[in-house]
Amino acid sequence: MNALVRLHNLNTRLRPSTDDLFAGIFGHATVGEPRIKIDVAEDDRAYRVTAVLAGVQKEDIHVNVEKNEVSIEAEVKREPLTGEGERVVHSERVFGKSSRSFVVAQEIDDSNVEAKYANGLLTLVLPKKQAPASKRIAIN
Repeated sequence: MNALVRLHNLNTRLRPSTDDLFAGIFGHATVGEPRIKIDVAEDDRAYRVTAVLAGVQKEDIHVNVEKNEVSIEAEVKREPLTGEGERVVHSERVFGKSSRSFVVAQEIDDSNVEAKYANGLLTLVLPKKQAPASKRIAIN
């Protein structure tokens, strides 16, 4: 039994696992794990979202806001991996489209949303829509 354990450990170091083989097609995300990682913070006036989108060009990022739902879509386009006379020996980069949607507690003022992309990070400032002030009704 010990020999099998040692062989298994040796095998994973010398040859990629089946998870690694399929990762080139589907990315390294496991079931239920989003490919776009986000952090969300809030204060009294707005939500601040930071999304990791390394390797994505700014023009390949799309953000949609509807009420209190935010959707982020991004695409990493495949670039030639080799120059003339070269061949790929190993590649771990992931290409393709990815998306992420989430809901925040309060409706967003979509006319004042700010978006900035730098160094692989998308930063969104999502102002909270102010609830209309309640109006006191006079009773006759």
